[in-house]
Amino acid sequence: GLSFNQWNLLPTSPKTPVGWANYQLVLGLPEIHRALLNTLVYTLGLLPFSIVIPIVIAIFTYGIRGRASTLYRAIIFTPVIIAPVVVTVLWRWILHPYSGVVNKGLQNLFGLAPINFMGDPLLMIPTITFVTGWGLVGFCTLIFASSLTNINRDYLEAAAIDGASYWQIIRRIMLPLLSPSILFVTLLTVLFSSQWTFVHINILSLSSFRATTSNIYTVLYDYGFRSFNIGISSASAVLMFIGFGAIAIVFLWLQNRFSFYDS
Repeated sequence: GLSFNQWNLLPTSPKTPVGWANYQLVLGLPEIHRALLNTLVYTLGLLPFSIVIPIVIAIFTYGIRGRASTLYRAIIFTPVIIAPVVVTVLWRWILHPYSGVVNKGLQNLFGLAPINFMGDPLLMIPTITFVTGWGLVGFCTLIFASSLTNINRDYLEAAAIDGASYWQIIRRIMLPLLSPSILFVTLLTVLFSSQWTFVHINILSLSSFRATTSNIYTVLYDYGFRSFNIGISSASAVLMFIGFGAIAIVFLWLQNRFSFYDS
């Protein structure tokens, strides 16, 4: 309902009906076009952290059992339980251009000049993507690790007896049976990449570079709670809901069509 009205969020201010004007304004905003492109870049940049690296870790730690398994899972899951704001503040300190550990190490080892990870427009999006992805690896690794434990070991033993190499077992048995989890985690990454990067964008991005690093969530937030243009913010939210809903339907179809199950 708010998307069809002009309102500034004040209870004493009347809501003015504007029809489809808010949707027309949203589709014509240059900020939206830049935010959509950045959202795509964030999503593609997070896929290695949510799919490739966790699968590699899960497969190569598949044989760990007992207390070692509990310890490894606790260590790798630690970044997930840390508040995103705390994670961002820690990484801002680590990547500081003059006093940060990373720049100090690069300067001492290679004699490089300080790199401004949070002030260079070309480095800000990769930096935000890395910080977000660092926190995702543990969560996604546990998903794939739990999926691997559900694979019947008789398949792996039978393949080994038949002379299959370790790589053939991974490619022919493990990865196909991980396909439901791979599609599920891919869907999560596509749907929530903007939400996962939102906090890091707000804290790491300087105000002068906010437009450079914005995604669709930050645009929605800025119009709703900085400009107090609730109509445009609500129209953006509705369009985002429809777009992500369509993507979710496509992924559900892909999951039913291409997933392999141990049955």
